[in-house]
Amino acid sequence: MNYERLKIFIAVAEKNSFSEAAKILYVTQPTITSQVKTLEEELNTKLFERTTKRVAMTQSAHILLKYAKEIVRLSELAQKEILYIENTINGDLSVGCSLTIGEYILPEFFKPFIDSYPLIQMSVKIANSNTIVEDLKDQLIDVGLIETRIEDPQIILEPILEDELILIAAPDYFSSNESKISLDQLIEIPLIVREKGSGTRAVMDNHLEQAGLSLTDLNIVMELGSTEAIKTAVESGLGVSFISKSTIKKELKLKLLKTYSIKNMSFYRCFYIAYRNDRVLKSSTEFFLKKLRTIIQEREVGTLIHLPTSNG
Repeated sequence: MNYERLKIFIAVAEKNSFSEAAKILYVTQPTITSQVKTLEEELNTKLFERTTKRVAMTQSAHILLKYAKEIVRLSELAQKEILYIENTINGDLSVGCSLTIGEYILPEFFKPFIDSYPLIQMSVKIANSNTIVEDLKDQLIDVGLIETRIEDPQIILEPILEDELILIAAPDYFSSNESKISLDQLIEIPLIVREKGSGTRAVMDNHLEQAGLSLTDLNIVMELGSTEAIKTAVESGLGVSFISKSTIKKELKLKLLKTYSIKNMSFYRCFYIAYRNDRVLKSSTEFFLKKLRTIIQEREVGTLIHLPTSNG
């Protein structure tokens, strides 16, 4: 059975759609249809029941899917081992990063990685954590770096760094000089938050809910889709916000923002490596993770927890 044909079959089976499979594989829908038809003829069986509204897998397709995934996995593993033998450190690497990691943490790792592996062609997509996970499932990226724990049977998460969210305000926003805010005060203060789907928003929501607060208890005045937009709004005195401590180094140095903690509460979280549980990590991905771990240890960027070296 043809390797590429099996990959097309897997995409159709996972998306339950010929058109969606065509989108994620960057081919035309007629190509998808033709390859599936050829596979059906090769196996002398029907794999999908197609109507105008949906695509359903047949019993034969469910059997094939199990073996197709294993064939693809073994093929990728063989390619990786051959590259090790040939000592060829090249290839492409597609990384998806949630906004805080992509904009404020990962950039300082780029140069040392590129200096060490100049033949690896690296591309980075920055989006919120939910989008990164969906891109992983659709095989649009090789590995993700996200800010919140997401439960999904297709995705493996590995904690890498510890981060803290902290309340920020303009320097003259509060009249008192106290560095701590009570929950009762927080309920009354205009609050600016990230959009739903972002890791920062999920962590904030989770910690406040654990403290007995729901979103309806809070005075949310604005939802914004980026950290920079939130910092600008807070600097302008429009409200306060929870934000990663690692994103405000410049503003604290220039005294554009002031940080506060919440009495009897802390907002710690982990950053995670995310990858599909049914895929072999490419050599370029493993080299990237290895270098990332080394740089974190050397520069003490944060608390190193664990990084995977192989899933094959």
